[in-house]
Amino acid sequence: MGYTIAEKIIKNHLLSGNMVAGEEIGLKIDQTLTQDATGTAVYLQFEAMDIPRVKTELSVAYIDHNTLQAGFENADDHRYIQTVAKKHGIRFSRPGNGICHQVHLERFSAPGKTLIGSDSHTPTAGGIGMLAIGAGGLDVAVAMGGGAYYITMPRVIKIELVGRLSPFVGAKDVILEVLRILGVKGGVGAVIEYSGEGVRTLSVPERATITNMGAELGATSSIFPSDEVTRAFLKAEGREECFTEIKADPDAYYHESYTVDLSSLRPLAACPHSPDNVKPVSELKGMRISQVCIGSCTNSSLRDLLTVAAMLKGKTLHPDVSLSISPGSKQVYTMLAECGALADLISAGARILECACGPCIGMGFSPRSGGVSLRTFNRNFLGRSGTKDAEVYLVSPECAAASAIKGVFADPTELGEKIEIQTPEYFKICDNLIDMPATPEEAESITVERGPNIKPVPKGEPTKERLEVKVTLKVGDNITTDHIMPAGAKILPFRSNVPKLSEFCFTVCDPDFPRRAKEEGEGIILGGSNYGQGSSREHAAMVPQYLGIKAVVAKSFARIHAANLINFGIIPFTLRDESDYDRIDEGDSIVIEGLREAVEQSDTATLKDKTKGISAELTLNLSRRQRDILLAGGLLAYTKSSQ
Repeated sequence: MGYTIAEKIIKNHLLSGNMVAGEEIGLKIDQTLTQDATGTAVYLQFEAMDIPRVKTELSVAYIDHNTLQAGFENADDHRYIQTVAKKHGIRFSRPGNGICHQVHLERFSAPGKTLIGSDSHTPTAGGIGMLAIGAGGLDVAVAMGGGAYYITMPRVIKIELVGRLSPFVGAKDVILEVLRILGVKGGVGAVIEYSGEGVRTLSVPERATITNMGAELGATSSIFPSDEVTRAFLKAEGREECFTEIKADPDAYYHESYTVDLSSLRPLAACPHSPDNVKPVSELKGMRISQVCIGSCTNSSLRDLLTVAAMLKGKTLHPDVSLSISPGSKQVYTMLAECGALADLISAGARILECACGPCIGMGFSPRSGGVSLRTFNRNFLGRSGTKDAEVYLVSPECAAASAIKGVFADPTELGEKIEIQTPEYFKICDNLIDMPATPEEAESITVERGPNIKPVPKGEPTKERLEVKVTLKVGDNITTDHIMPAGAKILPFRSNVPKLSEFCFTVCDPDFPRRAKEEGEGIILGGSNYGQGSSREHAAMVPQYLGIKAVVAKSFARIHAANLINFGIIPFTLRDESDYDRIDEGDSIVIEGLREAVEQSDTATLKDKTKGISAELTLNLSRRQRDILLAGGLLAYTKSSQ
């Protein structure tokens, strides 16, 4: 039996374990990336390991999230990351150079290589045939130190693409269709692999749009073949030497297979407040809108913005609509300016934002109260935009541009003839905003600069013999890391200051949670299914750890968050009988006897609810390594003890 694309790359990077779906494997990591909202914690953890220089082939620190500098905090973080990167062998992408995933796709991604990043949309690089995985920051720090990256060997799901996209139907509509089919939990434990004749019709940026939003499926990664389209993209970026062909064997086995007919697709939209709440734009047509945002790591390529500029040329935005454009990289921004497309956008009334994540993470450009915002982004979770009662829809750049002109939800396929976009044979290459690290000799004299907002990373405690606490919080299904640790312009500047950040933990669900958690000292959280979906932010585990949360009991967990909980010494228990969720309430006093023994050697434990006089059976799905991490009090303590 042959290998899939993902299996071929895993086979070439396997350090430990067997390639059997469901078993833990350790992978050699070629490249890492961080961004500034997660990066400070990553580098504080890397420094704590006392390793003088990164051991990967390439590590890059990007500044793209916290670029709205209303105080000193973000600027201090940027300076810390810049100096720590220079000292320890990490390239530094300055503010203004662009969004990490867009820049990495352009300048560093390589077929057949492995990449992990402290951002859940790291799989964007799968569009070029790279096995790229979003990970917790502590996992990234360990990989930079030369350690293996551990995951559960994924199953592989094939999505066969046939046909060709119709005019004004985009790559965004492809991934929205996949989300409609599989849902936000359909990719959990899997790599989504694309194949079929339709693949050849998609450019690398279009493929990257699709792999980017594979994160919303809960997938470990998403990947396309590396073919002549890939070679042409790398040649245009001046990196043809990075090309290698990668395709699945004809007799490769897939755990599931689906077919998407590109020619039959029509514009789609993800409706509030979930990326899989997908409806045809034709059903939403005519709904009044107040805001349109085009950009993010999903849809900010040159191809995307040239399409938008061509649609807006000679037109004026509807007076009721405010439109923002966020170019994905300095390369994209410069080429838009040089070809005149930027002038077309400005003339139409678009507000040009910097090359950064911006509105996607609630960092400015929030909608008006009760507003309807159409966004080419990847997530539309409640309150993520910065306006809690806003209605956010995820759409393609084509739908966004058409709607911005008309002032209502508009179907771009009704606009008439197709707009032909000529992709340049060569991109404008200028890496002057990427700082190279110091040599090992130079590094000795470099001082890492830390502002007053940068606090030490909290340390975990070894697992206790027994646990007797209260249920500090009970939450429902599909709780996201945005619920646990919100983003936005008011909160993101404190990502380096866990004590301050803790004041905002779970306040989307319960404003009183931080105070109650501190008063209790220790506690557990009771959650529903798919607990911790969404962003890879490890702060959603780090901050609850700081607040004394010792375990999370849930119906099921999202992959990255479960790993992050373990990394920070919080035990992820699963309810054996999901109906027990309804029997246990917030505030109940619970006891778990033999806790340490269970973590050390058992797959089960018993939760006794002293308030109700009932019991619930819990399960533990842990590898030997994960058990040892929890027993040590977290990955940082485990790694230091293993050196």
